[in-house]
Amino acid sequence: MLATPGELPLGAGWAYEFKWDGVRAIASIADGNVRFYARSGTEITVAYPELAGLGTAVRSAVLDGEIVVLDDAGRPSFTTLAERMHVRDRNRAAALAANRPVTYMIFDVLRLYGADMCDRSYAQRRSSLDTLMIDGDHWLAPPMFADGAATRAAAHEYQLEGVMAKRLNSIYRPGLRTPDWIKYKIDQTAEFVVGGWRPGARTLGALFIGVPDGGALAYRGRVGGGISAASERTLLAALRPLIADASPFAVEVPRAEAKDATWVRPELVIEVRYGEQTPDGRLRFPRFLRIRPDLTPDDVAEP
Repeated sequence: MLATPGELPLGAGWAYEFKWDGVRAIASIADGNVRFYARSGTEITVAYPELAGLGTAVRSAVLDGEIVVLDDAGRPSFTTLAERMHVRDRNRAAALAANRPVTYMIFDVLRLYGADMCDRSYAQRRSSLDTLMIDGDHWLAPPMFADGAATRAAAHEYQLEGVMAKRLNSIYRPGLRTPDWIKYKIDQTAEFVVGGWRPGARTLGALFIGVPDGGALAYRGRVGGGISAASERTLLAALRPLIADASPFAVEVPRAEAKDATWVRPELVIEVRYGEQTPDGRLRFPRFLRIRPDLTPDDVAEP
């Protein structure tokens, strides 16, 4: 079940959770054996060996949550987590688990001891999750709150990514993006698909970005700010294998902007911070934040 971006709804009928800056993961536990799956359906169990003990806390369940790496201040660090996302070698995963352990933030229960929970309300599912009392060294069920304004203020104070608002009477709808869950981000950020780049003072001066529009991309402008030397190297390593002969955008990029452009297949997703969108959809004051290796273009929606 996916959330809709928006302003934080306040009032009766809603519950609030902190938004964790990590990777969404489903935990499937049977007879004490736990397997983890990414949003794409890919099994990612081998990447996080420190989570294997979750099967001793609850023997049979399907749980929904977010895998995060917490820094010394207790805040999620997506940059550190990115080092672990695609590890499939058991020895390397074990070494990383010892030095950069993850925490599984469990926020929903979809099946419990054979009973399907999806048709039950969020309030009922959350009550069942809290009753399990399964907090451990590498997993926990973070609290939910009834006061949206106070939760938002706390998220600001502790420099968290944002707040999730969930309707108390909403059922769980797998695979759907629904207004029953609202994600409020403290910073105005969104994900976009890269369609190409152009040079500047360095090899990569700016990225051309867009959002999926049928079989092409709707153009949302250029992003040049925030690209450090290290980010440039990482971006070019990801983009060069995707070089294509033609622009992936639905309409022609203005000639002055597209000068010396290198086009790529629209496969790489990045996160961008920006001020606002113009009436024609362009971003104002955009700054590159990071690559989102956990997302595909199908996950990208109009902000």
